[in-house]
Amino acid sequence: MGYSGIHGARRQEIPGPQRRSGAASRPRQGWRLVLLLGLALTQRSGPAAPLPENLADFSLEALMDIEVTSVSKRPEKRTKAAAAIYVLTGEDIRRLGATSIPDALRVVPGLHVARIDANKWAITARGFNSRFANKLLVMLDGRSVYTPLFAGVYWEALETPLEDIERIEVIRGPGGTLWGANAVNGVINIITKPAAQTQGGLLSAGAGNEARAFGTLRYGGELGANGHYRVYGMYGNRDPGRGMTDTHDDWELTQTGFRADWEWKDRTRLTLQGDFYQGLAGQQVTLPVTPANATATLVDDTDISGGNLLMRWMRTLEGGSEYRFQAYFDHVNREGLVLHEDRDTVDLEFQHRFQCCEAHDVLWGVGYRRTSDNTDDNAWFRLDPASRTVHLYSGFLQDEIALHENLSLIVGSKFEHNDFSGFEYQPNLRAVWTPRPNQTLWAAVSRAVRSPARGEHDVRLRTLPAVNPGRPVIIRGDEDFDSENLLAYEAGYRWQGGTTVSVDVAAFYNRYDELRTFDPEVFTPTALGLPFDNRLEGETYGVEVAAQWQIRPGWRLEGSYSFLQMDLDLSEGSADTVSRGAEDASPHHQASVRSHMDLTPALELDIGVRYVGSLETPTGDPAMPAIAVASYTELDARLAWRVGAALEVYIAGWNLLDGHHEEFTPDFIRSQPTRVERSVHTGLSWRF
Repeated sequence: MGYSGIHGARRQEIPGPQRRSGAASRPRQGWRLVLLLGLALTQRSGPAAPLPENLADFSLEALMDIEVTSVSKRPEKRTKAAAAIYVLTGEDIRRLGATSIPDALRVVPGLHVARIDANKWAITARGFNSRFANKLLVMLDGRSVYTPLFAGVYWEALETPLEDIERIEVIRGPGGTLWGANAVNGVINIITKPAAQTQGGLLSAGAGNEARAFGTLRYGGELGANGHYRVYGMYGNRDPGRGMTDTHDDWELTQTGFRADWEWKDRTRLTLQGDFYQGLAGQQVTLPVTPANATATLVDDTDISGGNLLMRWMRTLEGGSEYRFQAYFDHVNREGLVLHEDRDTVDLEFQHRFQCCEAHDVLWGVGYRRTSDNTDDNAWFRLDPASRTVHLYSGFLQDEIALHENLSLIVGSKFEHNDFSGFEYQPNLRAVWTPRPNQTLWAAVSRAVRSPARGEHDVRLRTLPAVNPGRPVIIRGDEDFDSENLLAYEAGYRWQGGTTVSVDVAAFYNRYDELRTFDPEVFTPTALGLPFDNRLEGETYGVEVAAQWQIRPGWRLEGSYSFLQMDLDLSEGSADTVSRGAEDASPHHQASVRSHMDLTPALELDIGVRYVGSLETPTGDPAMPAIAVASYTELDARLAWRVGAALEVYIAGWNLLDGHHEEFTPDFIRSQPTRVERSVHTGLSWRF
């Protein structure tokens, strides 16, 4: 059997079901949309936007005073935030030479970013990593991008033009009081630039041995006297990872979108934005193919597509009181060999912030989310019922109390009701003290909840053979599966030594209970069942350090180090042999050092070294031991030349020390992991 589409002719045929005709050609049709968009953008109607200022020329004070919104849902200086927060600016991303959001996130302390194959990632904060990691909430411009199927993120479908990202705010630690369930170990909030900051035209493009081809075409203009807009089209194509044979894990995605912002003199602001994407993500997956559990490795091109529309309205009154309403619609479709998911989500949120009695800054809000899905059964995967609509009702209240001019107390809670576990509450108590202008100390106690996913209640997943090769193993949902709970204790210290040095330290101790387990049972006379249960508990603790040193104007060093320890225990009577493997699925030690240097006003050199400690990934099979993944150290570098005010040309290399290395292995669905190879790509950015 031959294969066509993005993968071209295969050197080795692997038995697998025939894909329907034309499926692989749809991304190319989407790329034609990008080309048509490009033709439409050639008519200029406004001035070109200048290139952003050099990162190495930013003052240390400016970097430390960047305003963030993810900690308290209002603008505040990063240095004063009562949480472990790291900000990755758009300039950081540019000078990293990253071609994807996951690669850019590799430098964030306390975040474990691991690639499974060329299009799949395992990303989490402070432990419990997996392709289906479910304790990290990810948002793009306030829109949650996790799937309720497993409460995780399809990173291969999370794309936005990197040039349009203003900053990525990463909170390590609970954020449930404001953001709700699943913001257990952290929050990643990707914030794009207002349309007013992306006026004129932009063409960026590049190619390399791993990032085979990528490009973005964007144009922005004015909408009357009070508005601005931008429209864009982007394309990406990645080479397969390294394996023993043809790995078939290449990836292709086309995406288009727009954003429009209006701001009136009465302090009213309105944002409308939307995106549409479609593509293919390849993989090889080993599955049982006979009643006696004989296995075969099958080729799968997963069709991925979706779109979203978001509206945000804000009004600021005299005295600082602010109203905000946000609504979005999100559609996701995946058609793969195992996972079939067609999902529509509608989300509404209203919030109000006001000052009370001078010392109180009060924020409250209510929200509603409705998610409807349709799934298709196959020999390996089934949801019962196949279609389901679930509802989430929420409300929150938070009060920031100024006890003294340099001491504040933050108290609040989120309240939610979901269709799986019912009523949940997530209180939060934080304090921040600034004894001197250059020092900040903060501490927090929080309760966070990871509510059940759709699959944990309704799934039937047939996996590879366990002890008895002829006896199927069924991972199955259980309607009694309850929420996972966390009680977190955190503390941090920030210090800025004049204009040259800054240090940010955070420490944490987390106590978990009701964690997910799989206790074997006789499901049928001929099959072994692994039902979801809540019979695991434990603790994690660690420390994260980030530092910056401005050696001289135009040259900055940045470094980070993270330590993580996990200790998990099964409840008495549990026979689970898999879930404790999460202890070692995240590295104990991670470190990085980056240098940003302007060699001349037109020439930039950025070099980074990353270390990730060893780990062991559980297989999801009671009969198979965890798979060891060795530690690795890698070098990344980028050299860029600014040709005038509008054109930049660069060459970047990732993973330059080794020809290839392994980072993670899959669980539950046994897709073939591949090794990360040395990558070199070149590109340009032209503003017109």
